Amino acid sequence: MARELHVEPKEIAEITKKHGIRIDNCELGVFGSKDFGDAIDDIYEKLSSKANSEKKLECSAAWEVAKEFSLNRVGSTTKKSDIEVIYCQLGCFRTRIHHGSKS
Repeated sequence: MARELHVEPKEIAEITKKHGIRIDNCELGVFGSKDFGDAIDDIYEKLSSKANSEKKLECSAAWEVAKEFSLNRVGSTTKKSDIEVIYCQLGCFRTRIHHGSKS
């Protein structure tokens, strides 16, 4: 959406708030009820290498990995792992206290 509007991703939150639009499903599984598949080991390793020592990974880094593997597969892996996505590029959240199902 940011590309189509020719704005930076972080400007999306401001635009959606201004127009009363609520973002309700994170493509990386941080919030919402989107259904995801299983975690994938090679993606988990790539994400882990970009995360800090507390397994926290910035949203922008997860999107970089998604360029290689696909957003859905990266979302599945973050949703079903111990990796916590922080600092939403769209401005929806900075950090999360609880992350998904962690199964």
